[in-house]
Amino acid sequence: MTWIGIIACLYTPVLFAQEDSASFRAAQFASSRVSDSWKKYNDTLEKEFRKKNITYPPKDIYLRAFKSQNEMELWARNNESSEYKLVKTYHVCAISGALGPKRMRGDRQVPEGYYFIEDFNNASDFYLSLQLNYPNYSDLLLGNQETGGDIYIHGGCVTVGCLPMTNPGIQEIYTVCLNARINGQQYIPVHILPTRLNKNGMSYLNREFPNDPVKRQFWADLKTGYDYFEKYHKLMPVMYSPEGKYVN
Repeated sequence: MTWIGIIACLYTPVLFAQEDSASFRAAQFASSRVSDSWKKYNDTLEKEFRKKNITYPPKDIYLRAFKSQNEMELWARNNESSEYKLVKTYHVCAISGALGPKRMRGDRQVPEGYYFIEDFNNASDFYLSLQLNYPNYSDLLLGNQETGGDIYIHGGCVTVGCLPMTNPGIQEIYTVCLNARINGQQYIPVHILPTRLNKNGMSYLNREFPNDPVKRQFWADLKTGYDYFEKYHKLMPVMYSPEGKYVN
């Protein structure tokens, strides 16, 4: 292969990525819901990021939700070697079901575990929505034969297993996630936890679920990743055992 051929091979993935980003951006901004949200919230978000000394549009963001607290945190960093910084905390309007993972279709449970944003829906029945990759590998192995699906972060402030926000809330979250995706972040991690898995949180779960060792072990597995992030403000790689348990 000639040097010209080698250079062409090296540049081809970059060109495809640029074309994909451009087509994705065009498709998204063709929606008035997206363009109106971006116009309304982009400047505000930029100011929030600058306060934390994080470049905007962001290249690396992370969402973390706590079901008991009805909270969703937005974290961001400038590059892979730096620590994530908390940018903002959003209120989750409602949570259906009980604490614990989603294991079957129709159980109204909000999933718990480690996910990422799989799709951007700019024509949602709930204004705007961000689809999560539920069921993941763990859910498939540990859940019922029909685990269900279609789990979103969305507007409308109603839920039967999703993470609902107010319409202004989803407009802002959608805008920052859209910017990160356009800026090259293909997979935006979203971690959903029952509560903050610190000492008080684990004591609460063990006290409320004394006769459910399966859930308590599941939360103990999630706690390893939670503790790592709390200590280093970085994410551990998501890995699973052959049985579907989260392992670190």
